[in-house]
Amino acid sequence: MQFEPVSLSWQDVYLNYFVKMQEKPSDLSFVNIFGWAEEYGLQLIEKNNFLWLKQTSPTEIFWPPVGDWEVEWNNVLTSLPFPVYSLERVPGSLAFIWEKQFSNIRIIPQREHWDYVYLVKELIELSGNRFHKKKNLLNQFFKKYNYVYKELQPKDIEEVLTLQTEWCLWKECADSKALEAENKAIFRVLSSWEQLKNLFGGAIWINNQMVAYTIAEPLDHETLVIHFEKGCPKIKGIYQAINYLFLKNSADNFKFVNREQDLGDIGLRKAKKSYNPYGYVKKYKVDLGLS
Repeated sequence: MQFEPVSLSWQDVYLNYFVKMQEKPSDLSFVNIFGWAEEYGLQLIEKNNFLWLKQTSPTEIFWPPVGDWEVEWNNVLTSLPFPVYSLERVPGSLAFIWEKQFSNIRIIPQREHWDYVYLVKELIELSGNRFHKKKNLLNQFFKKYNYVYKELQPKDIEEVLTLQTEWCLWKECADSKALEAENKAIFRVLSSWEQLKNLFGGAIWINNQMVAYTIAEPLDHETLVIHFEKGCPKIKGIYQAINYLFLKNSADNFKFVNREQDLGDIGLRKAKKSYNPYGYVKKYKVDLGLS
């Protein structure tokens, strides 16, 4: 048995393991690992009642094992046919389980990978001074534009891809490795829209033209994660509008929304903090001290 590239054939097995995890970061959702599989050279193997996820590009490093973390880890790790000494993007719940079991462990915060988690109700209501600017932009959008919001259907995906291509021209993705990589991940996910389970989204149209879209996935019955969200930069308030309309019309049955990490980008960190996060899915680099 060898590591295999992440592909759609893993989906059912993966989801069965994923649901057992005590904490569910955005990185480990199946849509995320499938979308970014080529960029990071992600590979999987099933061993010792876990799925082991390995990044092979640009460097080789393990991501957290997927499954029920409440086990005797020394037995699990020492009987693996491959060494697992250090891992990245490890959620706090797992890091602290390991801390109790391994005396030589080293745990280092990876702040750039922490997921931002918000209250859905708060982002729909936008009450109070902290949301004053966002509510103003939203009201300006509603006043100026005759828009239509709808949940995404398979027939809309071609239009989403067209908008994404245009967005990349506006943002000059070709000059940014990060944006180009994200664009490839978006195309990979959207091209498999009907095969990927649990994927849903919404879009805004103005004058019969799509001007914004969002793509999301439930992490559990209380929390959804927004993987991708893009809007026409010429339209003032478009991001406030797609965020509000999607949550209000398509996701108000969830309590929390995970809007992923800031990757250390100062502008992105400021923007994510401005929406008043309820909390974070904290992640760490872990050296288990076994080598």
